[in-house]
Amino acid sequence: MKYTPIDQKNYIESRKLFAAQMKPKAVAIFNANDELPKNGDQTFVFRQQSDLFYLTGIDQEQTILVLFPDSPLPQYKEVLFLRQTNDKIAVWEGHKYSFEEAKAASGIQNIFWVNDFDTILPILMHHADSVYLNTNENDRYAHTVPYRDLRFIHHLQEIYPLHTYNRAAPIMANLRSVKSADEIKQLQTACDITNKAFHRVLNFIKPGVMEYEIEAEITHEFLRNRATGHSYYPIIASGPSANVLHYNENNKECKAGDVILLDFGAEYGNYAADLTRCVPVSGKFTPRQKEVYNAVLRVMKAATKMLVVGTLLEEYHKEVGKIMEKELLGLGLLKQEDIDKQTEALPAYKKYFMHGTSHFLGLDVHDIGNRYQPFREGYVFTCEPGIYIPEEKLGIRLENDILITANGPVDLMAAIPLEADDIEALMK
Repeated sequence: MKYTPIDQKNYIESRKLFAAQMKPKAVAIFNANDELPKNGDQTFVFRQQSDLFYLTGIDQEQTILVLFPDSPLPQYKEVLFLRQTNDKIAVWEGHKYSFEEAKAASGIQNIFWVNDFDTILPILMHHADSVYLNTNENDRYAHTVPYRDLRFIHHLQEIYPLHTYNRAAPIMANLRSVKSADEIKQLQTACDITNKAFHRVLNFIKPGVMEYEIEAEITHEFLRNRATGHSYYPIIASGPSANVLHYNENNKECKAGDVILLDFGAEYGNYAADLTRCVPVSGKFTPRQKEVYNAVLRVMKAATKMLVVGTLLEEYHKEVGKIMEKELLGLGLLKQEDIDKQTEALPAYKKYFMHGTSHFLGLDVHDIGNRYQPFREGYVFTCEPGIYIPEEKLGIRLENDILITANGPVDLMAAIPLEADDIEALMK
């Protein structure tokens, strides 16, 4: 790993909190992600399953965590299974966790090789009445691939059909949405690395540069600062491409007079940053570009103030919509008759601002969390309003990452230039 890991106390506490919400005589089993095939003899770079990482800090394939608080056998109350290394693996793939290293990282004392799992599993199931199993319940995801957790569920239900099966995901969503102090430090580091990359490209952008060249500069800065890489595929969208929300071709020439929408973020210690900025290719916004930019910025500032304890996400989005409506009227993009004819299901502002303003952020760039509970201290959200005007070949989105505290919102990206005048000054 490139990053500096956080203290094992975080993982010990996370497991205690999960175990406290388990039913009596229940066992919970968490699997590592698959190693996905890339081509005939390669796999994609491994990325640990976020829930397993949250509970253990173990960043290695073929890992299994078992929690069984009521186990009559003390050695099975908390167990970690690791891939057993050998001389061949050491030569071809490099170092793998030893038992002592895994204990130091996770705080788990009882560790076995993963080859022992099938031998120990019947002992666990014999003494358990129910089982907590994990699935990807992120409401932005619709699975089409039978990933490891799903295959394991089918396997376990087939050989142990009389046990009761429970969902681990709701517990994990509740736990992971509140960030610890050490998690916030990892997020802040990811934001700080993202800041360095943004400053790097401000000095690089000029007419004639290709979008992929900008992407390369960002990647360079990420890796030289110990980031794992990008927390999502970067969007480098110049001119009309900025109106494609998830544009990622990054293959166009940046032309004089255009604005580039840059949406990227570093991943550090498996924690994601998520930034969006818009900069003028020629170093200076036109009056109209700046007018739209400042309208989005006003919405962003107003929305950030609403990211406080007790806010409901659905109500928050409605209030942001009202602010955006006024800005679109001021820009001449909406008329009062458009407002008068709008419906609750399809507000008029959605023509130019069609996505939500905020989403949870953490181990996943679109992190898990309960959208219908009031905001709590320790939540981290993005704040990313935008205005997209295809007829003007202009799209403006601005985004920072915001921590909710008892004393109000804290901007983890406050050091990253945001005002249009500041961006122009830095590009001179």
